[in-house]
Amino acid sequence: MNPEPPTPPTAPQPVKPAKAAAPRPVVRPLPADEDTSGIPCPVCRTPNPPHRRFCRKCAAPLAPVAVPEALPWWRTVWPFRRRTRAGSGALTRLLVILAVVLALCVAGFLLLPAGRALIEDTRDKLGTPKAVSPSRVTATAELPGHSARLTTDGLTNRYWAIPGKSASVTYAFAKPFRFVDVIITNGASKNAEDYGTQARALRLDMDVYSEDGQVRRKVIDLSDKPGPQPVTVGMSRVTSVRLTLSDPVGLSGGRHVALAEVEFFQRT
Repeated sequence: MNPEPPTPPTAPQPVKPAKAAAPRPVVRPLPADEDTSGIPCPVCRTPNPPHRRFCRKCAAPLAPVAVPEALPWWRTVWPFRRRTRAGSGALTRLLVILAVVLALCVAGFLLLPAGRALIEDTRDKLGTPKAVSPSRVTATAELPGHSARLTTDGLTNRYWAIPGKSASVTYAFAKPFRFVDVIITNGASKNAEDYGTQARALRLDMDVYSEDGQVRRKVIDLSDKPGPQPVTVGMSRVTSVRLTLSDPVGLSGGRHVALAEVEFFQRT
């Protein structure tokens, strides 16, 4: 009888490692007779003895540190954003506060007029100007048939004429208004054929009178050409305007200084 052949050794097979499992914590049972008149745990609400500093069940602190109150918003800005102890830095903070308040007052005093002027100019540009007519027109000099009132009649073929080199005309208005623009038509007419028949003033000194008694002057340099010439003004509470003609050209051969039309515009 022949013996059975030996079984060949089996090749080692891979083995999947076992999953590690942490041991479960063992909760110590609480003695029933232990004094529990202390602070209850703020986490698990377990009663604790008075002498304990940590919970006997979950080990949470029994006397947690109080959360500091939030700082007011002004304490979050330098140099106030640090906490102080025992009044440290109080004088410095007071001086800084006074300096900031003083700087704001000075800035407001200096910038307030400029800010108001910017706002008014912006409103002038956004609005549509409306023509306004003066209630009274008076002049220091005028030639017969060429009174100063002709400068506001809406016709550019009639003009105000003065006998000399210089004269002024004053336009008074029924109520104060925001003076936005003025359009000057120089010479005897806006037509090129009639423009050069009389002398023209190349400078107008415009004095603007306000309701509060303030007088502001604006010098207008006119071009020696026919047609309307717009001028931006931008003044508030205007009650009257005086125009003084000067620097004439073409004043020879019996000619006289002529001004055809003056148109005033207010903000709607």
